[in-house]
Amino acid sequence: MVCAKSWTLKKHFEGFPKQSDFELKEVELPPLKDGEVLLEAVFLSIDPYMRPYSAKVMKEGDVMIGEQVAKVVESKNPTYPVGAFVLCRSGWTTHSISTGKGLSLMFPNWPEKLSRSLALGPIGMPGLTAYFGLSEICRPKPGETVLVNAAAGAVGSIVGQIAKIKGCKVVGTAGSDEKVEFLKQLGFDEVFNYKTVKSLEEALKKASPTGYDCYFDNVGGEFSSVALEQMNTFGRIALCGAISLYNDKVPQTGPYIHKTMIFKELCMEGFLVTRWKNRNDEGLKALLKWVEEGKLKCYEHITEGFENMPKAFMGMLKGENVGKAIIKV
Repeated sequence: MVCAKSWTLKKHFEGFPKQSDFELKEVELPPLKDGEVLLEAVFLSIDPYMRPYSAKVMKEGDVMIGEQVAKVVESKNPTYPVGAFVLCRSGWTTHSISTGKGLSLMFPNWPEKLSRSLALGPIGMPGLTAYFGLSEICRPKPGETVLVNAAAGAVGSIVGQIAKIKGCKVVGTAGSDEKVEFLKQLGFDEVFNYKTVKSLEEALKKASPTGYDCYFDNVGGEFSSVALEQMNTFGRIALCGAISLYNDKVPQTGPYIHKTMIFKELCMEGFLVTRWKNRNDEGLKALLKWVEEGKLKCYEHITEGFENMPKAFMGMLKGENVGKAIIKV
């Protein structure tokens, strides 16, 4: 018998998550039935979406949602032989049983020199989010200026690099001097720490006196109210996340954007990456090619130990990670 350890949602989050909101449980898994596989987690993903989605799709007592790279350790399904690596949505658990539904084998030609954890980041869902959100909604043209906030995170860091590949000027903002230096290493043209500038409006104007053509928004809230005023006519805005709002107990109120949107003739669109799921192969092949060519640099914030998942999750929400937040079991 195999014993699975799982982090469950003991209590729905009220404001910022606390350690007491989580509970570690152990369950003995039953023997496999025909068509089933036993999976052992190798790397687990930690992402901002888990915070708002927990309230929408989870009940108290459920295993925390999330994606992982897992290894098949026992199989009664010929499609997934022992030793194969798969991507699955088993959540925060060390072991799970699957019928094969929702599993996807990792690229058979996955380069040996690349960690399989990258399938949870730059060559996975965050990378696809950056790839499709930027190319399909922002639609940047060579020579245009792209603004990215939370630019040192899993998605933002990829957005900025893809924009550079497409010939754009890229302005990135982050919440620490360490992250600012990181963005400079990635090749961003202008970067600043939004927490230390005296005026966000003046900092944005200084970074791009001619304004912004594209804005990839991971933050929302007050930042975006200020950023919209710096957009050029016919600017495009991709709404990817709103991490500044996720932990609010009382909804924020702020300036209304209608006049700005109208007079600047802006196009603002929210999106979920699943919209382009039938094009995942296209995106993953492009991302993998850029990584292998050295055009796309991959950085990960890896935390060792399954027992540290809640702490790492809360740290990610506080912005402690540089690059993709990963748990190594």
